Amino acid sequence: MQTWLDGIKRFFGVEAENISAAEKLVSTMGSFFGIFLIALVSYKTVGAEGAAIIVPSMGAAAVLLFAVPHGRLSQPWALFGGNSISALIGVSCYKLVPDPMLSGALAVGLSIGAMHVLSCMHPPGGATALVAVVGGPAIHDLGYYFLFTPVLLNVVIIFIVAIVFNSVFPWRRYPASLMRFTSTPGDIKSPSTPRIEKHFIGKAMEDMDKVVDITTDDLQRLITLTLEHADHENLEPNHIVLGRYYTNGKHGGEWSVRQIIDESQSSNPDNDMVIYRVVEGRGLRNADSCMRAEFARWAAREVFLTNKR
Repeated sequence: MQTWLDGIKRFFGVEAENISAAEKLVSTMGSFFGIFLIALVSYKTVGAEGAAIIVPSMGAAAVLLFAVPHGRLSQPWALFGGNSISALIGVSCYKLVPDPMLSGALAVGLSIGAMHVLSCMHPPGGATALVAVVGGPAIHDLGYYFLFTPVLLNVVIIFIVAIVFNSVFPWRRYPASLMRFTSTPGDIKSPSTPRIEKHFIGKAMEDMDKVVDITTDDLQRLITLTLEHADHENLEPNHIVLGRYYTNGKHGGEWSVRQIIDESQSSNPDNDMVIYRVVEGRGLRNADSCMRAEFARWAAREVFLTNKR
């Protein structure tokens, strides 16, 4: 029976989400604010009928920007490039191909091909292209202005909301390049952190020949964390080094990053003390001291400033 159930799960792609409740709540709230503002703008520019058709494509974008803000398909180039080229292709297909079924199919197919070529794959782009064909008079009357208003205007709105909203929560940033800390060491060589070079990851992804919604940087972090968890659950006291950064690996409001700013070494390692400062997350800007062994028990892993890479 269990084998049969496992087979059903694999067929439907059912996997448990290892995501905290705080992360799920933030995704829900962010999507609400983003779509609410877009609905207002769309209603003002193309009326209720046009808004009812346009907003759903932006709903798909909201899933990416607020539920998967660090995914490759969610990044600014994918958001702006994917929607822009799809809108342009969609309007052109409507104008040049009289048959609506053929026009709609061409718009979506050509948009996907163009997003592949331009490396800006963004699933809502397919909906944007289709809306340009089947959106009715409110959309058709806009012609190529559809690209600017409401498409690019809506994209700018959800982009700004995503940046501002995600910045409120220290463990999230959008775009991914704004993340302050990373789990990969960059040029720093750490005995406690295995490292797999990104060009090897790139070659592996090329071998798979599939679109994977994760950046090479995030994939490198995922591999690094996997190797760390496989090796040990916590750092050892001798891994706690002056000047380095460490996180407790918690989620949501419990997440914290501390930097070792001073230390007092002893001939007896059990008496070693460290002084730390909280530089991100819970307890920000607070400073305190503890035994090095106690700090090692608190720390889940070492992290690194992205501007050192």
